[in-house]
Amino acid sequence: MIKDPPLLTIRRTFPRPSAAVMQAFAGVPTGYVIDAMGGRGGLDYRIKPLASQNTPLVGVAMTCHCGPADNLALFGAMATAQAGDILVAATDAFTATSVTGDLLLGMAKNRGLLGLVTDGLVRDLAGVLGVGLPVYCAGVTPNSPARNGPGTVGHTITMGSVAIAPGDIVIGDNDGVVIIPLAQAEIVLDKLKDVRAAETALEAKVKAGLEVPAFVQAILDSDRVVET
Repeated sequence: MIKDPPLLTIRRTFPRPSAAVMQAFAGVPTGYVIDAMGGRGGLDYRIKPLASQNTPLVGVAMTCHCGPADNLALFGAMATAQAGDILVAATDAFTATSVTGDLLLGMAKNRGLLGLVTDGLVRDLAGVLGVGLPVYCAGVTPNSPARNGPGTVGHTITMGSVAIAPGDIVIGDNDGVVIIPLAQAEIVLDKLKDVRAAETALEAKVKAGLEVPAFVQAILDSDRVVET
């Protein structure tokens, strides 16, 4: 590289979902959202909650990309984010050091942020749990990062094989994290009606003693199954 990059590249303004849309997603399980999105949208299975979540976490993605062993961009995202945002920090799955600990998360809580999602690691487990913000990460290490940059804030990132834009909707629960692209939010909400209805109907049948669903039995009885 001929010229050193800036320490941070920050995009402060981007489209955001309405309060009504966010309220409509409140409490929706990640599995329901995935079904409404055609079966995909979840981050890598290794990005899991540090502590069990009693209710799904829902918020707006405040994205950042951190360099290896560095978290200047995460500090920039925390300082730029709005109340109700979720910090989404891509580290390219770097695992030699943590990307943050309890102190930054305490600051994030003070700013009204709702949680952290990262493909990296965190440290200060007892302190992080004490802060009380939901954290979804790939694991824990005592190794600490630097704050030198470079990094980006408020730009599209890739995490867990999923592209995430600032302003996308983040939903997390004990199964993991799902990203809903902002442009698809209304479509997903509309499809959720059918997903809820189907789940409720099938759950009632299972509780009533269902052993094999009709659609599976129809396939088993058809000429598309060959006995050997």
